Amino acid sequence: MQAEAAQALDDRVRAALSATTMGLSPVALGLASADWLMHLATSPGKQMTLAQRAMQLSQQAAQASLQPVGESDARFKDAAWQQWPYNALKEGFKASDSWWHEAAQVEGMTRHHRQLIDFFARQWMDALSPSNWAATNPEVLAKAKETGGESLRKGLQLYMQDQQAAQKAKAETAAKDLEPLEYAVGKDVACTPGKVVFRNHLIELIQYSPSTDKVLPEPVLIVPSCIMKYYILDLSPHNSMVKYLVGQGHTVFIVSWRNPDASDRDLKMQDYLSTGVLQAMAAVKKFTGAASIHTMGYCLGGTFLAIAAAALGRVKRKKTLTAKEQALIPADMPSLSSVMLLAAQTDFSEPGELGVFIDEEQLANLRQSMNERGYLSGKQMGGSFQFLASKDLVWSRNTRRYLMGEDDASFDLMSWNADQTRLPARMHNEYLTSMFLNNALASGQYRFAGATVALMDIDAPMMVVGTTRDHVSPWKSVYKIHLQTDTHVTFVLAAGGHNAGIVSEPGRPRRSYQIASVEEGHGWVDPDDWVAQTPVVQGSWWEAMDQWIKQRSGTPVKAKPIKAEHVLADAPGEYVMVRYAD
Repeated sequence: MQAEAAQALDDRVRAALSATTMGLSPVALGLASADWLMHLATSPGKQMTLAQRAMQLSQQAAQASLQPVGESDARFKDAAWQQWPYNALKEGFKASDSWWHEAAQVEGMTRHHRQLIDFFARQWMDALSPSNWAATNPEVLAKAKETGGESLRKGLQLYMQDQQAAQKAKAETAAKDLEPLEYAVGKDVACTPGKVVFRNHLIELIQYSPSTDKVLPEPVLIVPSCIMKYYILDLSPHNSMVKYLVGQGHTVFIVSWRNPDASDRDLKMQDYLSTGVLQAMAAVKKFTGAASIHTMGYCLGGTFLAIAAAALGRVKRKKTLTAKEQALIPADMPSLSSVMLLAAQTDFSEPGELGVFIDEEQLANLRQSMNERGYLSGKQMGGSFQFLASKDLVWSRNTRRYLMGEDDASFDLMSWNADQTRLPARMHNEYLTSMFLNNALASGQYRFAGATVALMDIDAPMMVVGTTRDHVSPWKSVYKIHLQTDTHVTFVLAAGGHNAGIVSEPGRPRRSYQIASVEEGHGWVDPDDWVAQTPVVQGSWWEAMDQWIKQRSGTPVKAKPIKAEHVLADAPGEYVMVRYAD
């Protein structure tokens, strides 16, 4: 009892401290700060270099304020920033930002601590930008003068509205009491015609109605990430990947993950793999009679799909299933015509800025928070992603909204982004620990169905898509699939970020991609060399994906309607409608 009471006290203290550090572990931040300070204190050469650099940057800032040059930072694009005193403020800030970036890099620090210090130095500098403050932002002052102060009044009104909404958003708030989404699910988005044909505790499986006279014999199963609602791939009709594929003659199925609650705290990764991905594959075969199917996974859904495909490849090679395999892998599985991974990591050794949040201390802090609730809240997850791009998603938005009185632009992707999801405590802990912290999948240590998963067992051709500005799944990390497999790989590098680079419909302006293939037994090409030698194609990579699938499909057959006896509900189903305030 005494030990439990002591642990409870420790947990309360850590929780209180982490509240002052935006939910991050104060111990992790303290260790990183100590590592930086001690190495800097014992590096007189680095100190001298930084002092000299401070003088150089000050001189450059003074010169730039007298002789304005082209501005690449979107915060300072307006011509008013070229006028004194604002140009002096801008150049002084940019000089300080550069200096702190160099000061954060001290030899001898651990790689993770260096990343932490650099990241938080950047966060603080972004917060201190003169563009964030009314008195030092000429655009804000000009707008206030032009509107007679109305822009500032409107900004204050928007700020008060947001504060009231945040106070009202409690975990126990009923879905009917939440503010409705600007784009209604099933009406404005997620409106491609289809039916829910399979449901278990974890997923609903949606089959979409054919829109062409003939369809390819191999259906396409899409496994989106359980971190997000599935309709990121079925937004408005003009930019829905699902609608596009259906229109090209594909029979499309998609997994709609259940939005979990506290009762789901003990769901494991193997549940998501077995009850989610593998049962969905088996259901597609059952409802279509197709012996072989195409599969596509997005983000974490792609990681799940890669594990499932490797497990199926292992079973196919062995031919005999163990008891654990029989328990987790359905008996009548289809073969895989292809495996497509969209912005999905299988090697987590270079996770980009998400690595800032991953170490033993941070995970212990997060486990404590999740264990109290039984899940990771959508608000926590959304806050982490905002943190990664705070310059654009926090500070620039606050400037527009609260200082200039401009309401947020309304479009389907923003509405989808507000439709947050939770993750079960145990599953999320296993995912972060095994993948991010230990990189178990890439290193051959991750086990599923009683055996080690080796991506080398994937025996289907693969299309793997990365995006150029992805902060969640950096493309060079995604590209490492070439090191882990020995099958055909077509790699696509699409312009854009984690979401906008994937949702890249034909006809959208300023879209481009690079694409190249390697066959079984391929050698390694460095990613920088790959980019340099691969030509850029203007347009949407969806068209290349469609042709790639068709090249690996049979002769089209007459389309058939969805059988009435299979229908459980109309698309988009019930699970996608579940919303929580947190």
